[in-house]
Parts: sequence; structure tokens; C-alpha cells
Amino acid sequence: MAHFAKISTQGKVIAVHVLDNDKCLNADGVEDESVGQNELQRLHGWPSLMWVQTSYNTRDGKYYNSDGTLAEDQSKAFRGTYACIGFDWDEENQIFWPKKPYASWTKNFTKKIWVAPIDEPTT
Repeated sequence: MAHFAKISTQGKVIAVHVLDNDKCLNADGVEDESVGQNELQRLHGWPSLMWVQTSYNTRDGKYYNSDGTLAEDQSKAFRGTYACIGFDWDEENQIFWPKKPYASWTKNFTKKIWVAPIDEPTT
């Protein structure tokens, strides 16, 4: 299944929709985000560029296997985290950002997560 976030004109995620993978395949049989975007526009009338694909298995900048274990191949980590209603879409950096947890936290664009001003203690 392919998941797509519906983005408002203000850059907020206002819905998340699912498409069968076969609805996202181009003429060569390769998954292509733009094919899914066009299908969602056809189905819902929302502009194709306002649909952004999101990965159900990506969270906090990391990709997880379907059983919840951290995947060896992190190249599949996609757009920071799985989009949810209310998240911000950062088009420039291609990241879905959840609400800022605390006023003092900042964005780490490399890890694609919010970070506290103090490092997490080690055990």
C-alpha cells in the first residue's frame, strides 16, 4: 500500500490516504509518486502537487521493518516520519514535522527529528 498526505495551502497535513501500489506504477511498472498523485487528484479533485507520498515504516528519521525492528537498510527512510494530520510539510527539506514538543527544542535537519537543548543521558 502507498500512503499519501493531503497538504493544505498552508503546508499542513489535513488527511492521509492509501492507494494500492498498482495505482502508483508508471508505464515501466516502477512505483512513481507522480502517478499516485495524479490518481488521487482524479479521485478527490485535490491538486496532484498537494499530495505527498509518506512512508508508513519511517519514524524519527529511521526506517523500520514491518515487524517493528530497525531495518539494516536505512536508504528507505523517507521524509523524516510518517505524516499525520496536523503535521507540517517542509517542502524545501522534504520532511514531515510533528508539532514542536517544547518551545526550547530545535529541528535537526540531518536526523529529521526535533531535539532537546540538552543531550539525552546515556546509561
